Order: sequence, then C-alpha cells, then structure tokens
Amino acid sequence: MAFSPDFKFDVDFKNFDSKKIKRIVIIAAIAVLLLILVSTCWFTVNDKQQAVITTFGKVTGTADAGIHFKLPFGIQKVDLVDINIYQKIELGYRTDGSDAGNYMTIENESKMISGDFNIVNVDFFIEYKISNAAKYLYASQDAGMILKNLAQSQIRNVIGSKYVDDILTTGKSQIQAEVKELITEELTKYDIGIVLTDIKIQDAEPPTEQVKAAFKNVETAKQVGETAKNDAEAYKNAQIPNAEAKADQLLQNAEFLKLDRINQAKAQVAMFNAMYEEYTSNEEITKARMYFEAIEAVLPGVKLIIDTGSDTQKLLPLDTFLATTAGETANGGTVTE
Repeated sequence: MAFSPDFKFDVDFKNFDSKKIKRIVIIAAIAVLLLILVSTCWFTVNDKQQAVITTFGKVTGTADAGIHFKLPFGIQKVDLVDINIYQKIELGYRTDGSDAGNYMTIENESKMISGDFNIVNVDFFIEYKISNAAKYLYASQDAGMILKNLAQSQIRNVIGSKYVDDILTTGKSQIQAEVKELITEELTKYDIGIVLTDIKIQDAEPPTEQVKAAFKNVETAKQVGETAKNDAEAYKNAQIPNAEAKADQLLQNAEFLKLDRINQAKAQVAMFNAMYEEYTSNEEITKARMYFEAIEAVLPGVKLIIDTGSDTQKLLPLDTFLATTAGETANGGTVTE
C-alpha cells in the first residue's frame, strides 16, 4: 500500500479518553516491571563454573551448576567463575594459539643467572586452577598476576642456586619440584583462592649459539657414556652366570678329587694294615713276597732262577712264581719240573 506524498494523518486526540490512556500506560509499566523482575530473578551456572552471590556488595553465598534464583533489582548480584578448568601462564615465551605452534620469546622473563654466574634462558609453563571462587574474586585484585609474579620470584631463586650444567641437562626435574614446592607454600600463605597444579620447564638453553653447541656436545658425550655403561652392565650380567657355573664346576671337581684322595689314602692304609697283620703272623713268607714284588716293580719282565741245591735248575717268570703257593717259595723247593 503506497501513500501519496501529500497524505497527512489527521487524528483527533480530543476524542481519546484520558482514563484509557492512563490505564494503558500503567499496564505497560507493570509489564515492563514484571519483565525486569523475571529477568533479574534467576541465573544459570554451567558444570565448569561456580557462581559467587553478593547481597548489597557482600558475599553471601555460592552456587554450583544449575538454575538458581536471586533477589531482583540489583539487590543480589552474581559473578560466574570458571573453577573446573585448567588455566595456564607462560613465562619466557608466548604462543599464538595456532596449530602451527608459533611462539615468541620474552627475554626479560626467560633470561636468568645461574649459581655459577652463567646466563641461561629458561621458559616455564605454569598450570593452575581456581580452588575458591569468592577468594579468587575478592581476596586480591588479580590472583593470576600474583601467581605469575610469585612464580618468577621463586624460579629465579632456584635457578640462582643451581649450576648451569644441571639447568640445561639432568637437573630439570629437581628444579621443577623445588619451584612447585616453594610456590605452593606461598600460595597457602596468601590464600587467594588458586592452587598450583603443575609447573614444567618448557625450554632451557644458553643465550649464544656457540654455547648451545658446546652443551649439545656435552650432552651427546654423556649419552654415549651412559650407553657404554649400560652395555658393560649387560655384558657383566651375561657373564656372571657363566662364571658362577664354571666356579661351581671347579668346586665340584675339587670336592671329587678331595674325596678320591681320601679314599685312596684309606685304601692304602687298609692295605698296609692288612700287610702288617700278614707280616706279624707269617714274617718269612711276607718278606719273601715283598721281596719278589719289589723285584717285579724295579725290573719288569725279569726271569727268576731258583737254585734248589741239586743239579736241576728251572727258569721261571716272576709272575708265575708269585702265583705259586707261599709255602713252596719260602722252602726254596722246585715249583715245577
């Protein structure tokens, strides 16, 4: 529907009832007030937040996740605080949040002096959570900045007590533990509603390329030495069982030889005792037997000629003679024709 440029509204306001106008205004005002009342009487808290409720500026309570009601018209106010998420502080560097992982160095935060008066650049990553929403909001002006300044102070104290070799190589874990302990103690004293969850050395390096290369060479040499040490330990562990087995075998052989010598000695003693008993009972026969056995040992293969005192003589092998009866030998008689 189009209107002509010359069209004019001609309304006769005199015909409107003033009472009706007042009624409409009152109804509209009541509707606005009700809308404001409804909109200011409730609030929503998600599962990662906690609400801090203040009444006339004073903290009167907190609320967890869900829908809650409060007094309208600014009598009660609500501040939502993220308490169930981890927040971070970057010391010595800043990331841009992109997938490429780009970052820039902040030298006035990372440059420090070690205990042996060397300059090092150390970057730290700090992670914390809000433990008390009300204290986080009202116990300090900026709890996150307080934590950052406190961390810088304690980090410099610890770095200033360490040698540069430890900072750049093997002492990082100890440094992290000491810094975390010191910061936790100070946060307990300050009681600003935050708790430190983790702190890590993101990077540690000397300020110049020449020093970096030297420390890399040192680290490489340490790794090579550690590898050689591990190889030697593995070789030792492999050789010990073999050496123990050989030692056990030698001990067993020695024990066997010991028992064998003992048995031989006992056998010789028994033989000597038997010979002695035989000697005591038959001295002449035993002497003759020992004599012929001695000849056999000294002159193996000797032929024995026995003279019977007659014209007849006989050549006998010694072993044949020994096989004869002892009585015939002792009497000097002829053994065989």
